[in-house]
Amino acid sequence: MGLVSLEGMEFYARHGYYEEERKIGNKYSVDVHLELDFGEAALDDKLEGTVNYERVYELVAEVMSIDAMLLEHLAGKMIKQLKGAFPQVTRVEVKVSKYNPPIKGLCHRAVVTLAG
Repeated sequence: MGLVSLEGMEFYARHGYYEEERKIGNKYSVDVHLELDFGEAALDDKLEGTVNYERVYELVAEVMSIDAMLLEHLAGKMIKQLKGAFPQVTRVEVKVSKYNPPIKGLCHRAVVTLAG
């Protein structure tokens, strides 16, 4: 088993619990870790033995383009989409970060991590 990761994918999106957040938008970062057996790719140098990074990014971008209230919901949708697109993946971990969350104080980002 091995781990394929895409880290630091950045998006500008309109997610948030408050209506103002969904109007103004914010910067988000997503990290995805996919666990699978990519021994075939390691030996044969063929894409079929692993996951296509470009497709992983596209799926994450699709989820990020649909407004949502909760980071937890976004992470759950990403896991569902990625597992559906890549049945060889046994486990997905997604970390979604919202920069400068609307709280009464200084906070660089709010982060949700979900695995499935």
